[in-house]
Amino acid sequence: MRTARAISWDVEADATVGLVNAIAGKGLQWWNEINESDEWQRWLYYTLCGCYCFTSLVALVQIIRIQLRVPEYGWTTQKLFHLMNFIVNGLRALLFGFYPNVFVLKPKVLEIALFDLPSLLFFSTYTLLVLFWAEIYHQARSQPADKLRPAYIIINTIVYVIQIWIWVYIQASPRSIAGDMAKLFLSVLSFFAALGFLIYGGRLFLMLWRFPIESKGRSKKLNEVGYLTGICSTCFLIRCIMVAISECDKDADIDVLDHPILNFVYYMLVEILPSSIALFILRKLPPKRVSHHYHPIH
Repeated sequence: MRTARAISWDVEADATVGLVNAIAGKGLQWWNEINESDEWQRWLYYTLCGCYCFTSLVALVQIIRIQLRVPEYGWTTQKLFHLMNFIVNGLRALLFGFYPNVFVLKPKVLEIALFDLPSLLFFSTYTLLVLFWAEIYHQARSQPADKLRPAYIIINTIVYVIQIWIWVYIQASPRSIAGDMAKLFLSVLSFFAALGFLIYGGRLFLMLWRFPIESKGRSKKLNEVGYLTGICSTCFLIRCIMVAISECDKDADIDVLDHPILNFVYYMLVEILPSSIALFILRKLPPKRVSHHYHPIH
Protein backbone atom coordinates (compact mmCIF):
# COMPACT_ATOMS: atom_id res chain seq x y z
CA MET A 1 0.00 0.00 0.00
CA ARG A 2 1.11 3.54 -0.66
CA THR A 3 2.00 5.59 2.37
CA ALA A 4 0.29 8.84 3.27
CA ARG A 5 3.53 10.70 2.53
CA ALA A 6 3.67 9.27 -1.02
CA ILE A 7 0.06 10.25 -1.63
CA SER A 8 0.81 13.75 -0.29
CA TRP A 9 3.75 14.10 -2.70
CA ASP A 10 1.54 13.09 -5.64
CA VAL A 11 -1.04 15.67 -4.66
CA GLU A 12 1.63 18.36 -4.36
CA ALA A 13 3.10 17.40 -7.74
CA ASP A 14 -0.31 17.55 -9.41
CA ALA A 15 -0.94 20.94 -7.82
CA THR A 16 2.43 22.24 -9.04
CA VAL A 17 1.80 21.01 -12.58
CA GLY A 18 -1.63 22.61 -12.54
CA LEU A 19 -0.18 25.92 -11.35
CA VAL A 20 2.52 25.88 -14.06
CA ASN A 21 -0.08 25.11 -16.74
CA ALA A 22 -2.31 27.93 -15.46
CA ILE A 23 0.58 30.43 -15.52
CA ALA A 24 1.63 29.27 -18.99
CA GLY A 25 -1.96 29.57 -20.20
CA LYS A 26 -2.30 33.11 -18.85
CA GLY A 27 1.08 34.03 -20.32
CA LEU A 28 0.06 32.73 -23.74
CA GLN A 29 -3.24 34.56 -23.51
CA TRP A 30 -1.43 37.80 -22.58
CA TRP A 31 1.03 37.28 -25.46
CA ASN A 32 -1.78 36.78 -27.99
CA GLU A 33 -3.76 39.76 -26.69
CA ILE A 34 -0.78 42.09 -27.10
CA ASN A 35 0.13 40.71 -30.52
CA GLU A 36 -3.43 41.27 -31.74
CA SER A 37 -3.80 44.68 -30.12
CA ASP A 38 -3.55 47.64 -32.49
CA GLU A 39 -2.67 49.89 -29.55
CA TRP A 40 0.26 47.71 -28.43
CA GLN A 41 1.49 47.34 -32.00
CA ARG A 42 1.40 51.11 -32.45
CA TRP A 43 3.19 51.77 -29.15
CA LEU A 44 5.96 49.16 -29.67
CA TYR A 45 6.66 49.97 -33.32
CA TYR A 46 6.69 53.72 -32.75
CA THR A 47 9.02 53.19 -29.77
CA LEU A 48 11.38 51.32 -32.09
CA CYS A 49 11.09 54.19 -34.56
CA GLY A 50 12.01 56.71 -31.85
CA CYS A 51 15.02 54.67 -30.70
CA TYR A 52 16.30 54.34 -34.27
CA CYS A 53 15.79 58.07 -34.87
CA PHE A 54 17.81 58.93 -31.78
CA THR A 55 20.67 56.56 -32.71
CA SER A 56 20.72 57.88 -36.28
CA LEU A 57 20.83 61.47 -35.00
CA VAL A 58 23.73 60.64 -32.67
CA ALA A 59 25.71 59.21 -35.61
CA LEU A 60 24.98 62.32 -37.70
CA VAL A 61 26.06 64.65 -34.91
CA GLN A 62 29.26 62.68 -34.55
CA ILE A 63 30.03 63.09 -38.27
CA ILE A 64 29.49 66.84 -37.98
CA ARG A 65 31.71 67.05 -34.87
CA ILE A 66 34.53 65.17 -36.60
CA GLN A 67 34.25 67.35 -39.71
CA LEU A 68 34.40 70.53 -37.63
CA ARG A 69 37.36 69.18 -35.68
CA VAL A 70 39.48 68.01 -38.62
CA PRO A 71 38.03 69.52 -41.82
CA GLU A 72 41.24 68.75 -43.73
CA TYR A 73 40.46 65.01 -43.75
CA GLY A 74 38.14 63.41 -46.30
CA TRP A 75 35.99 60.35 -45.80
CA THR A 76 38.06 58.44 -43.26
CA THR A 77 37.13 55.02 -41.87
CA GLN A 78 35.74 56.74 -38.80
CA LYS A 79 33.45 59.00 -40.81
CA LEU A 80 32.29 56.11 -43.02
CA PHE A 81 31.44 54.06 -39.94
CA HIS A 82 29.28 56.84 -38.51
CA LEU A 83 27.72 57.61 -41.91
CA MET A 84 26.68 53.98 -42.38
CA ASN A 85 25.25 53.92 -38.85
CA PHE A 86 23.27 57.05 -39.72
CA ILE A 87 21.89 55.41 -42.89
CA VAL A 88 21.07 52.03 -41.28
CA ASN A 89 19.28 53.51 -38.28
CA GLY A 90 17.54 56.10 -40.45
CA LEU A 91 16.14 53.39 -42.75
CA ARG A 92 14.91 51.37 -39.77
CA ALA A 93 13.26 54.48 -38.32
CA LEU A 94 11.37 55.03 -41.58
CA LEU A 95 10.29 51.38 -41.74
CA PHE A 96 8.86 51.36 -38.23
CA GLY A 97 7.53 54.90 -38.51
CA PHE A 98 5.40 53.83 -41.49
CA TYR A 99 4.85 50.24 -40.28
CA PRO A 100 1.08 50.09 -41.13
CA ASN A 101 1.96 50.53 -44.81
CA VAL A 102 5.26 48.60 -44.85
CA PHE A 103 3.82 45.33 -43.50
CA VAL A 104 1.16 45.18 -46.21
CA LEU A 105 3.30 46.08 -49.21
CA LYS A 106 2.67 44.18 -52.44
CA PRO A 107 4.38 42.32 -53.94
CA LYS A 108 5.64 40.55 -50.81
CA VAL A 109 9.22 40.63 -52.04
CA LEU A 110 9.22 44.42 -51.66
CA GLU A 111 8.43 44.12 -47.96
CA ILE A 112 11.13 41.45 -47.55
CA ALA A 113 13.68 43.60 -49.37
CA LEU A 114 12.91 46.66 -47.23
CA PHE A 115 13.54 44.69 -44.04
CA ASP A 116 16.57 42.81 -45.37
CA LEU A 117 18.41 45.83 -46.81
CA PRO A 118 19.12 47.54 -43.45
CA SER A 119 20.31 44.17 -42.09
CA LEU A 120 22.80 43.92 -44.96
CA LEU A 121 23.94 47.50 -44.40
CA PHE A 122 24.33 46.74 -40.70
CA PHE A 123 26.56 43.81 -41.67
CA SER A 124 28.66 46.07 -43.92
CA THR A 125 28.88 48.76 -41.23
CA TYR A 126 30.25 46.54 -38.50
CA THR A 127 32.47 44.41 -40.72
CA LEU A 128 34.08 47.76 -41.59
CA LEU A 129 35.14 47.86 -37.95
CA VAL A 130 36.53 44.31 -38.31
CA LEU A 131 38.45 45.49 -41.38
CA PHE A 132 39.96 48.36 -39.43
CA TRP A 133 41.06 46.05 -36.63
CA ALA A 134 42.50 43.59 -39.15
CA GLU A 135 44.56 46.38 -40.74
CA ILE A 136 45.90 47.48 -37.35
CA TYR A 137 46.76 43.90 -36.40
CA HIS A 138 48.58 43.11 -39.65
CA GLN A 139 50.48 46.40 -39.66
CA ALA A 140 51.54 45.94 -36.03
CA ARG A 141 52.94 42.49 -36.87
CA SER A 142 54.62 43.79 -40.05
CA GLN A 143 52.33 41.66 -42.21
CA PRO A 144 50.94 42.80 -45.59
CA ALA A 145 47.60 44.57 -45.17
CA ASP A 146 47.11 45.99 -48.67
CA LYS A 147 44.75 43.16 -49.71
CA LEU A 148 42.38 43.50 -46.77
CA ARG A 149 40.39 46.47 -48.06
CA PRO A 150 39.88 44.98 -51.58
CA ALA A 151 38.82 41.72 -49.88
CA TYR A 152 36.24 43.66 -47.82
CA ILE A 153 34.83 45.28 -50.98
CA ILE A 154 34.74 41.98 -52.89
CA ILE A 155 33.05 40.09 -50.05
CA ASN A 156 30.40 42.77 -49.61
CA THR A 157 29.79 42.94 -53.36
CA ILE A 158 29.26 39.17 -53.48
CA VAL A 159 26.89 39.38 -50.50
CA TYR A 160 24.71 42.03 -52.17
CA VAL A 161 24.71 40.20 -55.50
CA ILE A 162 23.55 36.97 -53.80
CA GLN A 163 20.90 38.86 -51.86
CA ILE A 164 19.55 40.52 -55.03
CA TRP A 165 19.44 37.11 -56.71
CA ILE A 166 17.44 35.77 -53.76
CA TRP A 167 14.95 38.65 -54.03
CA VAL A 168 14.53 37.98 -57.74
CA TYR A 169 14.01 34.29 -57.02
CA ILE A 170 11.39 35.10 -54.35
CA GLN A 171 9.48 37.20 -56.86
CA ALA A 172 9.73 34.58 -59.59
CA SER A 173 9.00 31.50 -57.46
CA PRO A 174 5.73 30.99 -55.55
CA ARG A 175 7.35 28.33 -53.35
CA SER A 176 8.10 29.12 -49.70
CA ILE A 177 11.66 27.84 -50.09
CA ALA A 178 12.61 31.18 -51.63
CA GLY A 179 11.77 33.04 -48.42
CA ASP A 180 13.55 30.34 -46.42
CA MET A 181 16.70 30.98 -48.45
CA ALA A 182 16.65 34.67 -47.53
CA LYS A 183 16.48 33.88 -43.80
CA LEU A 184 19.15 31.21 -44.05
CA PHE A 185 21.45 33.62 -45.90
CA LEU A 186 21.03 36.32 -43.23
CA SER A 187 21.68 33.76 -40.49
CA VAL A 188 24.90 32.59 -42.17
CA LEU A 189 26.07 36.18 -42.70
CA SER A 190 25.48 36.97 -39.02
CA PHE A 191 27.47 33.91 -37.97
CA PHE A 192 30.48 34.89 -40.08
CA ALA A 193 30.29 38.50 -38.85
CA ALA A 194 30.39 37.24 -35.25
CA LEU A 195 33.31 34.99 -36.19
CA GLY A 196 35.17 37.96 -37.72
CA PHE A 197 34.78 39.96 -34.50
CA LEU A 198 35.98 37.04 -32.38
CA ILE A 199 39.02 36.40 -34.60
CA TYR A 200 40.33 39.92 -35.16
CA GLY A 201 38.89 41.50 -32.03
CA GLY A 202 40.39 38.66 -30.00
CA ARG A 203 43.77 38.93 -31.74
CA LEU A 204 43.92 42.69 -31.26
CA PHE A 205 42.86 42.35 -27.63
CA LEU A 206 45.62 39.82 -26.93
CA MET A 207 48.17 42.00 -28.73
CA LEU A 208 47.20 45.00 -26.59
CA TRP A 209 47.23 42.80 -23.49
CA ARG A 210 50.91 41.98 -24.10
CA PHE A 211 51.87 45.65 -24.29
CA PRO A 212 53.72 47.04 -21.26
CA ILE A 213 51.32 48.21 -18.56
CA GLU A 214 52.80 51.71 -18.62
CA SER A 215 52.08 52.09 -22.36
CA LYS A 216 50.09 55.27 -23.06
CA GLY A 217 46.39 54.59 -23.70
CA ARG A 218 46.83 50.80 -23.33
CA SER A 219 44.10 50.32 -20.73
CA LYS A 220 41.57 52.45 -22.61
CA LYS A 221 42.19 50.73 -25.95
CA LEU A 222 42.09 47.33 -24.26
CA ASN A 223 38.66 48.09 -22.82
CA GLU A 224 37.44 49.56 -26.12
CA VAL A 225 38.40 46.52 -28.18
CA GLY A 226 37.23 44.08 -25.51
CA TYR A 227 33.80 45.67 -25.06
CA LEU A 228 33.18 46.08 -28.80
CA THR A 229 34.28 42.51 -29.53
CA GLY A 230 31.99 41.09 -26.87
CA ILE A 231 28.99 43.26 -27.74
CA CYS A 232 29.19 42.94 -31.54
CA SER A 233 29.94 39.22 -31.63
CA THR A 234 27.07 38.59 -29.19
CA CYS A 235 24.55 40.67 -31.17
CA PHE A 236 25.42 38.90 -34.43
CA LEU A 237 25.19 35.49 -32.76
CA ILE A 238 21.77 36.42 -31.34
CA ARG A 239 20.65 37.48 -34.82
CA CYS A 240 21.98 34.23 -36.28
CA ILE A 241 20.11 32.10 -33.72
CA MET A 242 16.84 34.07 -33.75
CA VAL A 243 16.63 34.12 -37.55
CA ALA A 244 17.29 30.36 -37.63
CA ILE A 245 14.61 29.75 -34.98
CA SER A 246 12.09 31.90 -36.86
CA GLU A 247 12.72 29.74 -39.90
CA CYS A 248 11.91 26.56 -37.96
CA ASP A 249 9.00 27.92 -35.90
CA LYS A 250 6.49 30.27 -37.54
CA ASP A 251 5.22 31.29 -34.07
CA ALA A 252 8.63 32.90 -33.56
CA ASP A 253 8.65 34.64 -36.94
CA ILE A 254 10.10 38.14 -37.06
CA ASP A 255 9.34 41.01 -39.43
CA VAL A 256 5.60 40.29 -39.30
CA LEU A 257 2.95 42.73 -38.11
CA ASP A 258 1.36 40.56 -35.42
CA HIS A 259 4.59 39.82 -33.52
CA PRO A 260 5.32 43.29 -32.06
CA ILE A 261 6.87 42.04 -28.79
CA LEU A 262 9.22 39.67 -30.58
CA ASN A 263 10.23 42.35 -33.09
CA PHE A 264 10.78 44.86 -30.29
CA VAL A 265 13.07 42.52 -28.31
CA TYR A 266 14.86 41.32 -31.46
CA TYR A 267 15.73 44.75 -32.87
CA MET A 268 16.63 46.15 -29.46
CA LEU A 269 19.13 43.32 -28.92
CA VAL A 270 20.66 42.99 -32.38
CA GLU A 271 20.75 46.59 -33.64
CA ILE A 272 19.71 49.41 -31.31
CA LEU A 273 21.68 48.48 -28.17
CA PRO A 274 24.90 47.44 -29.96
CA SER A 275 24.77 50.54 -32.20
CA SER A 276 24.20 52.84 -29.23
CA ILE A 277 27.00 51.28 -27.20
CA ALA A 278 29.41 51.29 -30.16
CA LEU A 279 28.69 54.97 -30.88
CA PHE A 280 29.25 55.79 -27.21
CA ILE A 281 32.55 53.88 -27.04
CA LEU A 282 33.80 55.44 -30.31
CA ARG A 283 32.64 58.95 -29.42
CA LYS A 284 36.18 60.36 -28.97
CA LEU A 285 37.10 63.08 -31.43
CA PRO A 286 40.46 63.05 -33.23
CA PRO A 287 43.05 65.61 -32.09
CA LYS A 288 43.23 68.85 -34.04
CA ARG A 289 46.78 68.22 -35.17
CA VAL A 290 47.63 64.68 -36.12
CA SER A 291 50.61 62.91 -37.57
CA HIS A 292 50.62 60.77 -40.68
CA HIS A 293 50.54 57.70 -38.41
CA TYR A 294 47.12 58.61 -37.06
CA HIS A 295 44.16 56.28 -37.61
CA PRO A 296 40.96 58.40 -37.36
CA ILE A 297 38.62 55.74 -35.90
CA HIS A 298 40.47 56.04 -32.59
